[in-house]
Amino acid sequence: MREDDLATRIVDHYEATHDDPEIRLEEPYDAEGRRGVADVYVRLRSPERVDHVIELKSDAAVRRATGANEVLRQYRRMERYFHADDAHRLRPKLGRVGPGARYCLFFAPTPTCVYHVATHRTLYGSVDGAGTVGDVPTARIVGFLTGLDGDPADLGYLSVNGEAQFGSPAFLESVPDGSRLEASLRAVDDDLVAYGDE
Repeated sequence: MREDDLATRIVDHYEATHDDPEIRLEEPYDAEGRRGVADVYVRLRSPERVDHVIELKSDAAVRRATGANEVLRQYRRMERYFHADDAHRLRPKLGRVGPGARYCLFFAPTPTCVYHVATHRTLYGSVDGAGTVGDVPTARIVGFLTGLDGDPADLGYLSVNGEAQFGSPAFLESVPDGSRLEASLRAVDDDLVAYGDE
């Protein structure tokens, strides 16, 4: 899958599940001369403002990268500077009940991406799920997109930096039956992912 296809599915998902989401593709940021581009930027306003800043990785991006460190540097740069840009600045809000921003690094559910994440599972799994921008709490999500072939409302993700680490029994039990992710996990060498072993 190409990143354009992933971005299209994400746009369809937000439009199907939220009222009047503000969605921008290839959203540039410039903070103190540090420039970059977020693949997808979504601002939701109901019940309170939450920004979703999304970096997508397809087979081509994974093949071009020198390794997980390069992918994580790009993701961390986006996290560090996206909201430091005055155009995107987050402000504290009294009574906020959840994160003001979610920084997402989503991989396509393909054998190439599964192999890449499996090979670097410790690095991706080490990304702390909680952070802050100034006084605003944020969330960090690293995972695989799921539900790409179904209804846009069913699009989701399976995290590799949450409680269920990549390849763990809990992670594997969470993989949707018949999904692209399940097929890709089965296609990867058993030495990396022991999937479906009885």
